[in-house]
Amino acid sequence: MRAATQADLPAIQAIYAHAVSTGLASFEEVPPSLDEMRRRYEDVLARGLPYLAAEIGGRVVGYGYCTLYRTRSAYRFALEDSIYVDKDFHGRGIGRAVLERLIARSEELGYRQLIAVIGDSGNASSIGLHARLGFLRVGVLRSSGWKFGRWVDSVLMQRPLGAGDGTPPTG
Repeated sequence: MRAATQADLPAIQAIYAHAVSTGLASFEEVPPSLDEMRRRYEDVLARGLPYLAAEIGGRVVGYGYCTLYRTRSAYRFALEDSIYVDKDFHGRGIGRAVLERLIARSEELGYRQLIAVIGDSGNASSIGLHARLGFLRVGVLRSSGWKFGRWVDSVLMQRPLGAGDGTPPTG
């Protein structure tokens, strides 16, 4: 696991494009261009947030990053995670490794809550991964998306970071 670089973006864009085109994890319907993925990557880094690449044999096989959960100031201690794994590498623990490192890095940065907004209530692999790493299912936004000719839920999961809400934050 390492910090993602600009050179990783073509592989990251390909992984995400496949997820957008074939799955319900993302509610985007058209895969973003490489330029748009670069803009998003730079936005994450400009905020000092983690953007990671998982690599096997020199090939990027997964990635993940954290963004602000919401932009209003009261949310400033909460992040949202996003994780995607190459279709040929599902079930090998890559998503877990990425999420573990995102959790650790978010704690190091002083954030207090990590939120997952998981597309599709039937997404057992993502829901299970988050649950195994301490996330609790805190809600479902029923039929909040329309993709592939059907209504799709968003599952909300949340995990405290560091002291969570046990003490006031600093900064």
